[in-house]
Amino acid sequence: QGVSQLSLADRATIANMSPEYGATMGFFPVDRVTLDYLKLTGRSDETVSMIESYLRANKMFVDHNEPQQEKVYSSYLELDLGDVEPCVSGPKRPHDRVPLKEMKADWHACLDNKLGFKGFGIPKEEQDKVVKFDFRGQPAELKHGSVVIAAITSCTNTSNPSVMLGAGLVAKKACELGLEVKPWIKTSLAPGSGAVTKYLAKSGLQTYLNQQGFHIVGYGCTTCIGNSGDLDESVSAAISDNDIVAAAVLSGNRNFEGRVHPLTRANYLASPPLVVAYALAGTVDIDFEKEPIGTGKDGKNVYFKDIWPSNDEIAEVVQTSVLPEMFKSTYEAITQGNPMWNSLQVPTGTLYQWDPNSTYIHEPPYFKNMSLDPPGPHGVKDAR
Repeated sequence: QGVSQLSLADRATIANMSPEYGATMGFFPVDRVTLDYLKLTGRSDETVSMIESYLRANKMFVDHNEPQQEKVYSSYLELDLGDVEPCVSGPKRPHDRVPLKEMKADWHACLDNKLGFKGFGIPKEEQDKVVKFDFRGQPAELKHGSVVIAAITSCTNTSNPSVMLGAGLVAKKACELGLEVKPWIKTSLAPGSGAVTKYLAKSGLQTYLNQQGFHIVGYGCTTCIGNSGDLDESVSAAISDNDIVAAAVLSGNRNFEGRVHPLTRANYLASPPLVVAYALAGTVDIDFEKEPIGTGKDGKNVYFKDIWPSNDEIAEVVQTSVLPEMFKSTYEAITQGNPMWNSLQVPTGTLYQWDPNSTYIHEPPYFKNMSLDPPGPHGVKDAR
């Protein structure tokens, strides 16, 4: 029953979060919501009708208004969608779920615990250490749990209008209240589709994301796969010289230690709006229900509830900003690339030109000295 109420974008997000619930993939059957999404994203009525006819003929289409035949599975799990609450995953594995309301307590437990998947083994007397340093001429400080990377990455949910526009609304509310992300936090935004760029611009929310440092850096794998680039030298030195357990918060689906960045020992997976919220707070050592994120321009404390958009606010901006033409124009130009991509020198010929200096693709050694006429079988000697 709950599935029929989920949007297609939410279903895709849940399916793509499979590493966080211990699965290879998630799957949702095709229904009317799926067909509506195909229309929203620019598919013709003829194409959608053909898809529906094919799926119905093969008994692969689910009509929630008709009696459902009992499905046979090897095991069953039931989830009440009313019990779902905000969570993050971390600090070292995608399936280590932490409810948002328990985050601060869990963080302190991780500092206390011996070194492991949920522990950093930091002595009690070292846990409150504050490291002060100079960042481009202005005073800065780091503590255990300080966020140094905040990334809205392309892999899990950055083609989901609700969470992307939700992140924009968080940034907008923060700007209006006078909150700013600390300049030494490396922020980035890598949308999952060019259509995202268009509806963020249409809504006017990209302006606020830019003000908080979440500029669009590209489309594809970025921080989640370790492509965040270097931290500022002063930040790197403050972490390395003082053994600080620095944190990264990203909307990806992999957070194994050392994958995101060598200097972020704590890496948390979160939704795009939460990524912005943690960037504003500047630390994962915070109880969003009780502690302020920062101080507004009026001198008053600003709390999580002050910057978090309501479902109605998100629905309104989705309704007015996400248009079928955006998807259609994006898909029509998908093979055109961009000027930088199109200017790349492409080798010609029938064989791949291996680059011995490449750190990404190497020629497999078993291809070397391979001829079209391989030698025949030979005897085996001294086998053990």
